[in-house]
Amino acid sequence: MLVFLLTFTLTAIASPLREILSLENGFLAGYDDIQTVNENKTFGDFFKAELNEKEKIVGGQKIRQGEIVFKLFGFIPVRRVQVSLVGDEDFYVGGVPIGLSICADGAIVVSDDGESGLREGDIITQINGQKIEDLNDVEQMLKTGEEEAEVKFLRKNKELKTLIKTTHDENSGRLKLGLWVKDDIAGVGTLTFVNKKTHEYGALGHPIVEAEGGNIVPVSSGKVLECNLIGINKGQKNNPGELRCVFSSSAKCKGDIKENSKFGINGILKDTSGLVDENVTAKLGGRLGVKVGKAFIVSTISGIREEYEIEIIKTNYQKSAEDKSIVFRVKDKRLLALTGGIVQGMSGSPIMQDGKIIGAVTHVFLNDPTKGYGVYIDWMV
Repeated sequence: MLVFLLTFTLTAIASPLREILSLENGFLAGYDDIQTVNENKTFGDFFKAELNEKEKIVGGQKIRQGEIVFKLFGFIPVRRVQVSLVGDEDFYVGGVPIGLSICADGAIVVSDDGESGLREGDIITQINGQKIEDLNDVEQMLKTGEEEAEVKFLRKNKELKTLIKTTHDENSGRLKLGLWVKDDIAGVGTLTFVNKKTHEYGALGHPIVEAEGGNIVPVSSGKVLECNLIGINKGQKNNPGELRCVFSSSAKCKGDIKENSKFGINGILKDTSGLVDENVTAKLGGRLGVKVGKAFIVSTISGIREEYEIEIIKTNYQKSAEDKSIVFRVKDKRLLALTGGIVQGMSGSPIMQDGKIIGAVTHVFLNDPTKGYGVYIDWMV
């Protein structure tokens, strides 16, 4: 019996210890998160977490830093992790569909003559060692008269290169690569949060990708535009629905898009009217405080900003930044009646728990639209 108890105790210590030791520095954490970790015994019965705060002078300014100390049996320190402290900033809660217009940092292949070796969706980034930022750069490079061009391009987010023979256009006499290309892309997503003070925002929760090539589209410049919801196609098994939204390039610009990353887009809004309710703010919640159970999605798909109940089924342990952090199920009958669950265009809808923004909707289960994935807010900020 003693051997059994000793083996059981060592096993109960070893597994959570591996998780603690593999934690990377830099994620969000606050005192409430640490309380949740200890109350829910996130790292088992034998480990307690403690958050310490200190100030550091950087560039003549004081910056608050945090350190989580994990202690075995509550008093033996086993790991110290540096964290970004959840600050006192207030964030406007999103939930509003927005139009997204991006000028790609490169030229996106639309079609080719079958001889170039490039495919639809590839993104040309360089020709003969010169950076390509837009279609004008492609045209300028071809004026050099080279019979062969070395082309660097992105395919499935990997950089590749190839040699392409140029040909003369019979009508204009200009050189050409045998490709049709574009440098812009547009779509619809949902606003997640806006910093009340700085108006920095996060949206979408996953990257804008070129549909055919699967590349994360690098941003040269971009705009957030006013968007009108005109209808909803309900989600069904093996047939994801969508929000039907319309906007035009001449629609009112609400802000810029600075970055398109694995975890969505960000930038600064210059006009928040119609996008946020200035009476609705919340703090951010770090991933250690996210727990299985009741939570809410915020959306304006009914015409007004509402919270819809979901149940968090699983919180995935992630030692570094990854998507599909949260698995949830829609419980709210109103949302099920409107959309059938999660539909395309809802990506970026804020996920709230205990009054905090803890994540954003990212994906729907293809075989069950009532279930979806979310990303921790840590990775979006």
